[in-house]
Amino acid sequence: MTDNSSPTAHRDPSAAAAAAAAAAAAAAPGGLSLAAHPEARFVQPSSYLRPRGLSQPMSPAPPPDRAIDREEREGLRAIRNFLKVRTSYDVLPLSFRLIVFDTSLSVKESLNILIQNGIVSAPLWDSKTSTFAGLLTTSDYINVIQYYFQNPAALDQIDQFRLDSLREVEKALGVAPPETISIDPERPLYEACRRMLESRARRIPLVSIDSQTDRPTVVSVVTQYRILKFVAVNVPDTQKLRKPLREIRVGTYHNVATASMDTPVIDVIHSLVERSISSVPILNSEGVVYNVFEAVDVITLIKGGVYDELGLTVGEALKKRAPVSSYATLRAKSSSTKTNKR
Repeated sequence: MTDNSSPTAHRDPSAAAAAAAAAAAAAAPGGLSLAAHPEARFVQPSSYLRPRGLSQPMSPAPPPDRAIDREEREGLRAIRNFLKVRTSYDVLPLSFRLIVFDTSLSVKESLNILIQNGIVSAPLWDSKTSTFAGLLTTSDYINVIQYYFQNPAALDQIDQFRLDSLREVEKALGVAPPETISIDPERPLYEACRRMLESRARRIPLVSIDSQTDRPTVVSVVTQYRILKFVAVNVPDTQKLRKPLREIRVGTYHNVATASMDTPVIDVIHSLVERSISSVPILNSEGVVYNVFEAVDVITLIKGGVYDELGLTVGEALKKRAPVSSYATLRAKSSSTKTNKR
């Protein structure tokens, strides 16, 4: 006799369906009911499977190429090509005088020679080793000024201070020594410009090496101004450089160091050193540019070895300038030029 009292034999169909649903709910993560949430049946694709370009916003289209942009590129290309086929010899005048300082010369004597000849720099020559020793510039005199301002007791020895001691002054001030750069005058002028740009130098000595004796000879010094003048005179394509200075980011437009006529000169000198700049605009009481104090003004200020006048104001120091000095203020809006002679 067969026993039909088994629970499975008499299970209610609705109860079986409920049991299956409960089992499915238990199998779902967190007890989620697939019947109640049908969207849980589909797995969302992972974000890393999507193409990266479709998941990020597209970058804005570049601005249209203007005629002034094309002319600018053509002008710069012409200047670069010109500099690559010219040498530093081409920049030099047909006749010139070169003044070279021996490193055993005193600072006071070198200063007087610069003033007498109307120059602001000179190559240095070490007669002990017969080698090129660098370039004497206004930055070296500024370092000397700072040194004696911090050590006034050493002023009595200023007459014995020699050019070969400039490196000791730099160490005492914690100033990095300038990089000794030079270039062969037969190399392309483009290379000279690159050397000056990399070292942030405003001039570069031309040093020729004798192929037989391997001894150096100082030929001359080329400045930024002479190179720019050479390009302006010989490259007609410079007329294509018509972009405003602000647009090509030439110059300083933020956090500009300024001073007034009442500012002590030593404060301006500190600004020149700290910011590695060559000039500071002088503003009047209305905030208008009235004059400019340049690094070369330091040479006139300490003429004759007078280092105790650093307490002078900028206004008093500028009175020591030669009467032929002038400056110009360019107005970006109206493109007009105003020149004041003093």
